[in-house]
Amino acid sequence: MPVRRLGFGAMRITGEGVWGEPRDRDEALRVLRRAVELDVNLIDTADSYGPEVSENLIAEALHPYPDALVIATKGGLVRDGPGQWGRDGRPEHLREACEGSLRRLKLDRIPLYQLHAPDPSVPYAESVGAIAELQREGKIRHAGVSNVTVEQLATAREILHVVSVQNRYSVAGRESEDVLQECKAGGLGFLPWFPLGAGSLDAVREALEQIARAHGATVFQVAIAWLLAHSRAMVPIPGTSSVAHLEENVAAAELRLSDEELALLGH
Repeated sequence: MPVRRLGFGAMRITGEGVWGEPRDRDEALRVLRRAVELDVNLIDTADSYGPEVSENLIAEALHPYPDALVIATKGGLVRDGPGQWGRDGRPEHLREACEGSLRRLKLDRIPLYQLHAPDPSVPYAESVGAIAELQREGKIRHAGVSNVTVEQLATAREILHVVSVQNRYSVAGRESEDVLQECKAGGLGFLPWFPLGAGSLDAVREALEQIARAHGATVFQVAIAWLLAHSRAMVPIPGTSSVAHLEENVAAAELRLSDEELALLGH
């Protein structure tokens, strides 16, 4: 399934703390529809966003889905309240989560299903094995993992044909560089979450501001452009609850940074 190199992360179309309904439901629906109008063809979500709210909004806004649209969702996190994230990697929970996502998204098969995070109380191979079983049953087409180390990725790839990894990564937070390089070497897509590093760009803010002024762009547009230039494996999925911000993010895909600008950011 070909995807364009800038996707949309649908976490922020929910309420504060990624909990409950969005403050402006109509705007959330407009954001989703506008993303597709702008030729974004990868929308990433999870059952835990809301919980369930993000998936329900995606189905309401976009179903029946365009043929080229790839819906990616995740299972393995559980919610007790705003800003609270627990982990449940038990095979029985992952099955329940996947089947719930199928219903909410109105899909017969999920194009990309991702194990949201390793659960320290469950052997990782067991959680990954549950995803493999769901794939054998035809409930998911492609499989990915998220929030993994190089070692966990290797474990997953022994059990499952992994096509993508979703880890936290940005120009100011490159702790997953080793995982990114594994993806590049293995032909996997790398979906950086929190790709704009909002609130944590201070280490490179001066360079970002200098480059942004030169291009008449924002620092966040430069941050997206850097990700796209940094690795061909990279598929950023910036999220927003605003149509104006969405359009700004998508426009960043057209921004080309010079070798000197990339060097200034530590390419």
